[in-house]
Amino acid sequence: MLDSIKKIFSGTEEDIKPKSSKADIPREKSALLFEKAKKYFPGGVNSPVRAFKSVYGTPLFIERGDGCFLWDADGNQFIDFCCSWGPLILGHNNPKIKEAVVAALEHGLSFGAPTALENELAELILKNNKYIEKLRFVSSGTEAVMSAIRLARGYTGRDKIIKFEGCYHGHSDSLLVKAGSGLVTFGETSSLGVPKSFAEDTIVIALDDKEALTAAFEQFKGEIAAVIIEGVPANNGLLLQDKAYIQFLREITQANGSILIFDEVITGFRLGFEGAAAYYDIKPDIITYGKIIGGGMPVGAYGSSAEIMMHISPDGGVYQAGTLSGNPVAMAAGIAQLSELNKAGFYKELNKKASEFVASIRRYADAKNYKVKIFNIASIFWIAFTDKENIKAATDIAHESMDKYKILHRELLNRGIYLGPSGYEVGFVSSAHSKIELEKAKRAIFESLDVVFK
Repeated sequence: MLDSIKKIFSGTEEDIKPKSSKADIPREKSALLFEKAKKYFPGGVNSPVRAFKSVYGTPLFIERGDGCFLWDADGNQFIDFCCSWGPLILGHNNPKIKEAVVAALEHGLSFGAPTALENELAELILKNNKYIEKLRFVSSGTEAVMSAIRLARGYTGRDKIIKFEGCYHGHSDSLLVKAGSGLVTFGETSSLGVPKSFAEDTIVIALDDKEALTAAFEQFKGEIAAVIIEGVPANNGLLLQDKAYIQFLREITQANGSILIFDEVITGFRLGFEGAAAYYDIKPDIITYGKIIGGGMPVGAYGSSAEIMMHISPDGGVYQAGTLSGNPVAMAAGIAQLSELNKAGFYKELNKKASEFVASIRRYADAKNYKVKIFNIASIFWIAFTDKENIKAATDIAHESMDKYKILHRELLNRGIYLGPSGYEVGFVSSAHSKIELEKAKRAIFESLDVVFK
């Protein structure tokens, strides 16, 4: 068993090569848990990217989190920049969220019936977001996007949708076509099990290509129900788009009677309380949100104008339902979290902290002439091994650059820094990251970059 554990820790036979410049963290307990998990779950995980296929070693099994820290089953402590893939903008185990959750638990876990907490969270969102008038709570970002697409199709009476290569919108069939994030990590462009008919109704074009978008609308005139884009594409690198391009999306969809959907599962309440819509000052027709509105608990929402939302059942003919929608525990967590985010100066302070953190890393890399760029918007950052000043499309990302990220990830883990286990994933700064932790993280990143480029 010990030999098999060592092999798991070290990765595949091909991976057992470069030795870390710093002693590898112990992973024996995580490795044992992973071996056990493989008996129960495909690949030993319940979401593909967790399998650590793109980086060295066995997945870390997390035992607890507090503030900006994580601890794994082997007792290793990390400064966390994954933040449960973004929604933990206040950090782990935030006292106010914890208090709200415990209070809700005292009254029960779930009722499958309306509660006042749903009204309270909806009011908090809608009173402070001029881009939507009504919303519907669901249980995940995937469900929110799936429902938004159905609403767009029901509202327009059309079937086809346009999505962009490099944008990931969850794993519903219509959108799992040339998707980004985990699928790109594994070198695939689509998923088995998605019917051909679904793929045929999904038109995939490159980002930042006005001509391709214009051609799509000309070729499928009167057939396109919606164009969907991540508020800022952040599931396949951080693909920062010019405002002029987003404005073009708004204009061409309006001219053709199509719905513009902003998938703000990552950017919603992360760029600011009103997300990417406010960042660009562009009003999409439908916006989707994810776990951040529930303090990181399984929840999502989609919202639009009252006129469009009236087409949702029971008011209209577009059916969507969910037994756990508006779960009281998630609603309580969301009220606590969004109340903090809505306080004056919250985003200004958080974004300043993140921009200073990123700027320091940029200065170090530039001084050393390292071929690496750190892209940043608000409290989101992405480390890309490239010399390109701008990366706006998935095709601009060199797959071989992930070899360097693989080394970086291992070096950072060995120095107590936790990033997502894929070079296509972005990192997040939370309000729980203090200057002390950010300084430690910067030093660890400097040392790790030195190893990557030595």
